[in-house]
Amino acid sequence: MGQNSSQGSSPIMAHRVHVIVVGAGCRGEIYSQYANVHPERVEVVAVADPRKFARTKLQQQHKIVDENIFEDWHSIVEREKFADAVLICTPDRLHKEPAVAFAKKGYHVLLEKPMATTPEDCVAIVEACIQSGVMLSVGHVLRYDPVIHKIKELIDAGVIGDVIHIQHLEPVGFYHFAHSFVRGNWRNEAESSFALLAKSCHDIDLMHHWAGARRCVKVSSFGSVSHFTKENKPTGAGNRCLDCSIEKHCPYSASKIYLDRVKQGHTGWPVSVICPSSFPDIESVTDALRTGPYGRCVYECDNDVCSNQVVNMEFEGGLTAAFSMVAFTEEICKRKTTIYGSKGELSYNGHEVRVFDFLTQRSTKHTANNNTPKCFGMSGHGGADYHLMDAFVSAVANNDPSLIRSGPEETLLSHLLVFEAERSRLESRVVYCGDTSQSSTQSDKNLTSSP
Repeated sequence: MGQNSSQGSSPIMAHRVHVIVVGAGCRGEIYSQYANVHPERVEVVAVADPRKFARTKLQQQHKIVDENIFEDWHSIVEREKFADAVLICTPDRLHKEPAVAFAKKGYHVLLEKPMATTPEDCVAIVEACIQSGVMLSVGHVLRYDPVIHKIKELIDAGVIGDVIHIQHLEPVGFYHFAHSFVRGNWRNEAESSFALLAKSCHDIDLMHHWAGARRCVKVSSFGSVSHFTKENKPTGAGNRCLDCSIEKHCPYSASKIYLDRVKQGHTGWPVSVICPSSFPDIESVTDALRTGPYGRCVYECDNDVCSNQVVNMEFEGGLTAAFSMVAFTEEICKRKTTIYGSKGELSYNGHEVRVFDFLTQRSTKHTANNNTPKCFGMSGHGGADYHLMDAFVSAVANNDPSLIRSGPEETLLSHLLVFEAERSRLESRVVYCGDTSQSSTQSDKNLTSSP
């Protein structure tokens, strides 16, 4: 897909876009907030979610008529097409079926990442969208971060010459990892997907994007579950934080992560996640910690996904790349990147881009215009949540897929690279991308099993 260099300056709308939200959880609610910012550009006309509280909340936010409220998305595709596009924000393992069904019905699709949890399902989604002639935008929001997008512009402008090596770090954050990948929805591979796909397909996609037209030829990866195991449970610790005698000395205490935040008046993420059927207050959060998964001791959970992982890649032409994902960090998802070129070095510290020129031996700082509206829910990922929706709505309204930065073909390639990396970790070997040997085929079948 092509790129729109005018971040935030959308084309004139040809018509108001009508969208359906399938999955009214955190991401579905965030993306649909765009309709409240720009009601003249987009309208949410239907919602499907099995949870009454979630779908009623979205119905009230967007004044959706009762006949367009559904417990099951299947009921929507059985009707005549009545919207332009669908936002699919269901759990990871429930992406493929609705994405294919809505594409075949003629709806343009914004699909939350990852595309799906198997290579075969990812291919099926892309094929359905291409064959149906509909646009597919995958929720790789980092591509729409104004500052991160500046990195791609600088590379393409040749300011550091030929790209020789890419080093990229994702610091997940100590309490973020405990929330999402130890206690939460992405803790267990059999219920969701492996961590590299669930959390870091963003990052592999960016590195693939920065490599340009060069194909990745081989990959290796190592990673494991560190610290969050029963063997590391402190002496005297209870099974739940609210009943634990040493909770005050634990940085992963659910009381600290959730209850203390509510007491301070904070009801957004991550607190909002743990009360799926009510507004988070002290009473509902306390009850959730006493009875629900988020109150469990982090050393007594059924988590089996990697807490730290490295991926090494070699692209055509000798370009190498190294990625690290680490759970145990102070910063929350503030990526760090250094790209080494033949004429200079580019570095990104999570806030700004700096380029050192070898010829002049001078450093230049680069900023990006971030005109994200100050509004509820749309400032996430450095404003990228807003810009992703802005691009998708504009693409649908003007029938212009070039406005989408994370379309079907390139996104499929980066997803397949993630699966190849996980194959390398599971098989403890270097994987040659595109390898169709028997061992690789068998590994495909095992990718969703626990390591």
